[in-house]
Amino acid sequence: MKSLPLVLLAAALAHAQPAPTLKDAYQGIFRIGAALNAAQFEERDPRSNPIIAAQFNTISPENALKWQSIHPRVDGYNFDPADHYVAFGEKYKMFIIGHCLVWHSQTPRWVFQNDAGEPLTRDALLARMRDHIMTVAGRYKGRIGGWDVVNEALNEDGTMRQSPWYRIIGDDFLLKAFQFAHEADPNAELYYNDSNLENEAKRRGAVELIR
Repeated sequence: MKSLPLVLLAAALAHAQPAPTLKDAYQGIFRIGAALNAAQFEERDPRSNPIIAAQFNTISPENALKWQSIHPRVDGYNFDPADHYVAFGEKYKMFIIGHCLVWHSQTPRWVFQNDAGEPLTRDALLARMRDHIMTVAGRYKGRIGGWDVVNEALNEDGTMRQSPWYRIIGDDFLLKAFQFAHEADPNAELYYNDSNLENEAKRRGAVELIR
């Protein structure tokens, strides 16, 4: 078999339809998401940024919105990385996810303690939770489309994790967190987020939690 003349091959390639992007291939079915680090949403990663912009239509931050990053001190917030993250999503017209408002990990110890280093009361911790959620979710109201309100509240066997949130407030800390998040932005989608939900025991616990 003779091969195509080079000029015909070049013409065929010039008229070939480009492969659809991931986000276009699944348009109307579900969004295609990426978790971004600071170098990416600050557009300092020349290799990955064109891929992110072309292939994805929803994003989540790795760390920029976690408590220790955005609210490291009792009296101080650091919004700069989160502001860059949200601006990146808006620039590329993406659905922006906020990850995450309430988590047992990457949360400073002071969150759960008074000035003497003693555990807060239930009411005091609820007040601290509400202030944080109203401040953070309120800042990005109408810009962040969905929030991971509570992250990883379950053990691998599907039982409730004995986190400081659970021990001090009780199992209704989840309900309160969602209540405050809805109050901060009534139009945002609100999610419970967890890992390993493909495992039966944990999945059963998550379904029961939602019910």
